[in-house]
Amino acid sequence: MTICNWEGNKSSPFILYIPKIIRFLGYNPFPAGGTLPEKLTTARKVLGLSQKELAKSLRVDPTTVQGWEAGRHKPIRRCLAKIGSVLCKV
Repeated sequence: MTICNWEGNKSSPFILYIPKIIRFLGYNPFPAGGTLPEKLTTARKVLGLSQKELAKSLRVDPTTVQGWEAGRHKPIRRCLAKIGSVLCKV
């Protein structure tokens, strides 16, 4: 039933299960994204990280990550290098 709900867009898998689902499928079903917010959001999901967990690893506030993913503001130069290291893991 859970898979049917996912396929019917009635629910979404928990973020921590996404890496395992990608391994099971054998491919990444998420679009690559063209903008930094899209790339950051996709990379975070593929890695199975919540916004809070990503913020902790980048040493920023979770609302900062929310703002980046929403495209409300851009990361400063210091954070871009850290974000780049996260994106490289995908």
